[in-house]
Amino acid sequence: MTNIAIEFNNVSKKFDNAIYNAVDHTSLIIEEGEFITILGSSGCGKTTLLKMINRLCIPNEGTVKLFNEDIRETDVVKLRRSIGYVIQQVGLFPHMTIAENIAVVPKLLKWSNVRINERVEELLTLLGLEPKEFQHRFPSQLSGGQQQRIGLARALAVDPKVMLLDEPFGAIDAINRMNLQEELLRIHSGLKKTFVFVTHDINEAFKLGTRVIIMDKGEICQFDTPRNIVKNPADTFVSSLITSSRNQEHFWEEFD
Repeated sequence: MTNIAIEFNNVSKKFDNAIYNAVDHTSLIIEEGEFITILGSSGCGKTTLLKMINRLCIPNEGTVKLFNEDIRETDVVKLRRSIGYVIQQVGLFPHMTIAENIAVVPKLLKWSNVRINERVEELLTLLGLEPKEFQHRFPSQLSGGQQQRIGLARALAVDPKVMLLDEPFGAIDAINRMNLQEELLRIHSGLKKTFVFVTHDINEAFKLGTRVIIMDKGEICQFDTPRNIVKNPADTFVSSLITSSRNQEHFWEEFD
């Protein structure tokens, strides 16, 4: 039997002085182990939706549950430490080594040094970075793609059941972005965690997502598998996204 990892029930969020809701009366269920991508243009509400899961953004109405528990009833510090969170800017501490950056939350949770060192080595190996070569370096000594790997490692450090990723590859060049996408799919397949990943790139959303949430103006236009969305787009907005992606493919055919 599949467990419900995340549940939104009639959730809305309206920011001060805004005319429209950033997220408008949204209900959805995400099953444990899914890789959910959230796709939409800037200002559609996708990041707001993501941030309501770890209470970085508080809804005006409705409830958000994590494994059947209302997150308003959970201590916010405990909640956030139990959820991995990765953003585009990475946010590594420049004065700390790579090992120290990965170990931030385990140290707060008072893990032993032996356990922390083992976890750092395990995660660096998982992400294709040789521990002896990288653990004593500083963020400035790494490429953008390597820094993003460390951001993932830090988010995975305490083995969270849920990972939230807000356009983590948005500032990465095309080749490294493709490599990181493959890395993330491999990690998800091996760990069976619940991933929620925000992107404005339709190709990325459909490549990574077991299901895709397509948003426009604070509302969910469609929430389905990539195949079902392509075969049966729910409205003209979804159709336009698919058409734009296909037009890009036709552009490259001119060079064949």
